[in-house]
Amino acid sequence: MAVFSGIEAVLFDLDGTLIDSAPDLGAAADKMRTDRGLPSLAPEVYRPMAGAGARGMLEVAFGLTPEHPEFSLMREEFFVNYENCMTQRTYAFAGVTELIERLQQRLLAWGVVTNKSQRFTEPLTRAMSLFASARAIVSGDTTPHAKPHPEPLFEAARRLRLDPERCLYVGDDERDIVAGRAAGMGTVAATYGYLGQKTDVGSWGAHATINSPAELLQLLEQA
Repeated sequence: MAVFSGIEAVLFDLDGTLIDSAPDLGAAADKMRTDRGLPSLAPEVYRPMAGAGARGMLEVAFGLTPEHPEFSLMREEFFVNYENCMTQRTYAFAGVTELIERLQQRLLAWGVVTNKSQRFTEPLTRAMSLFASARAIVSGDTTPHAKPHPEPLFEAARRLRLDPERCLYVGDDERDIVAGRAAGMGTVAATYGYLGQKTDVGSWGAHATINSPAELLQLLEQA
């Protein structure tokens, strides 16, 4: 396992890394089904695609892809449903609260870089006390580019007033690792979120892989 030195801040992806929002994402899509008289699907059916957001949820619920002529309208309906329920069933993954506490004890800054749009990121992080100590929260539309482009990570580093190489980026998707490496940050792949067994995390090129938040602490304590 990699040893990281000189780290002054840890940045995280949001959904699937810090919080489990799959239940609310699935519920928003499932309401669209039941509103149309279709049978409800079990939450476990939606979960593997939670990391893909609206695109993933609409694909599960209706087999709908972005090329479909009604995709934009359906996506906005999903967004409205999600806005109405996004804090009802969403929670931090086990061990995340303790991880954040330990980062603060070590005087390490921390923040969030997500592809979730500001429309959802702001109210969600405001509603969860976990994020009160975050020093930077960068959404998918904060900069002109979203991950896997490195610009959102550069923006987070600017807000923290740190060189990117002093930051570690933790995420549960290949685009997180691509963005982190392009930004010159140490990268850690988190496997405890939405990843299915078919996902080859080893092919992403992350500097390290963790199966629980506690394992990140072990990495940092070795530094």
